[in-house]
Amino acid sequence: MKAVALERVEKTYPDGTRAVRALDLAVEPGEFVVLLGPSGCGKTTTLRMIAGLETPSAGRVLLGGADVTALRPARRDVGFVFQFYALYPHLSVAENIAFPLECAGVARGERERRVSELARHLGLAPLLAHRPHQLSGGDQQRVALARAMVRRPSVWLMDEPLGTLDADLRLALCEFLRAQQLAERVTTVYVTHDQEEAMRLADRVVVMAGGAILQADAPARVYDEPADLFVARFVGSPGMNLIAGELCASGDGLVFAPGGDTGTGLALALRASARPGPAVLGIRPEFVRLDPAGPLRGRVAVDEYLGASRCLHVDTGAGRVIARCAPDAAASAGSEVALALEPGRVLLFEPESGRRLA
Repeated sequence: MKAVALERVEKTYPDGTRAVRALDLAVEPGEFVVLLGPSGCGKTTTLRMIAGLETPSAGRVLLGGADVTALRPARRDVGFVFQFYALYPHLSVAENIAFPLECAGVARGERERRVSELARHLGLAPLLAHRPHQLSGGDQQRVALARAMVRRPSVWLMDEPLGTLDADLRLALCEFLRAQQLAERVTTVYVTHDQEEAMRLADRVVVMAGGAILQADAPARVYDEPADLFVARFVGSPGMNLIAGELCASGDGLVFAPGGDTGTGLALALRASARPGPAVLGIRPEFVRLDPAGPLRGRVAVDEYLGASRCLHVDTGAGRVIARCAPDAAASAGSEVALALEPGRVLLFEPESGRRLA
């Protein structure tokens, strides 16, 4: 039995906007699934339909095998955390956290025990008597997280809960969330546009665009084997290098020529389940290296120093190519360089449909 299942779920608003299109998704018990995509892709609307805050225009929402499509939010066993804290201003931190337990009729002693335990884990113990207006934004978000967790629902639903926090606190809360989820095995559906956060947290990343799911896979597969050009561009910082060209027959195999011009010097032997014709070559920046004998030559337009690495943006005859190099790489803006690509890390995409060929 799936913990969460969406069956051909759609959402169309009165103005005709189709926010979600015939979406199918199944989440296993105890799984941490992250909905990842740009603003407007439908991920928050999907989460709100699971929570019962939005009613699907078509399709069904199931929790634990039960059809909850028509049930009010209060009748679904879920804990919801919004991007913005939505705390009760007239209640103390302790009262805010305990509120769901009070509504559920949990005895006072048990309420206090659970609140105290969770507050200790989240670093909120010194703040339990404070009101929300006395807290920083980060502290308010921690209270919102505690309030969603304290009832121990069957499903946690989180809509960019760390989006407003500074980097250090965000990382700390990421670690806490994942540790808590693994310890309690609570099924979690989490929305973010931050790919690093998605990769850090998820058992499975669901990449969305235009109200549809483009790929739902383990983080490593989404990164290493993107299903299409959108996923290749969107996932990764920077995204995958994409070079348009032609696949040409060569002996028993194929070679790739940027722009169809075999004279540019880039012709990698490929084992591909593809026919000769237009194609887009994709390769991650970390698999592009400086090599004096490399076939791809150009000038460094931008040199980004990132501490542990450098990203060289090189203008070549095949277009701009980014190479992620060691921080002491012997190149800088304006340098003439030669690049080599690791053949085993090259992917091919079909230009029109965008789907991955090999």
